[in-house]
Amino acid sequence: MGGGSDMYRQQILDHYKNPRNYGEMDDPTFSHVGENPSCGDTIRVDVRLEDDGETIEYVSFSGDGCAISQASASMLSERLRGMTLDELEELDVEDVTEMLGVDISPMRIKCAVLARQVAQDGAKLHEGEIEDLDVTKTEE
Repeated sequence: MGGGSDMYRQQILDHYKNPRNYGEMDDPTFSHVGENPSCGDTIRVDVRLEDDGETIEYVSFSGDGCAISQASASMLSERLRGMTLDELEELDVEDVTEMLGVDISPMRIKCAVLARQVAQDGAKLHEGEIEDLDVTKTEE
């Protein structure tokens, strides 16, 4: 990335130091927890759906980890508002790296996508598509 990558690095640091929507939500529609065992990142994502049961009204997160995982969770919490659960499910690794705006090394991709995986798995649990998943873990 060129000169614009400094701007994105600053954005990541800002979201890490001043996370948006940080904290556990009262009465979420669903919550889910995930971890990245290779790095030690942990994230809890709380989601409140609108009355239609499909549209994301509000997202909050809590947890601890590296700047990439926490900034990604903060940025994602803003981006998901107004999306449907189907649109959440369609988010992929490229969407997350584009949102972050910097090149992410293969070792750090798991950090970057943790919040997305947790939100997607939480939605699948809520909709009954998967069962018995206490904690999402990033894959090797």
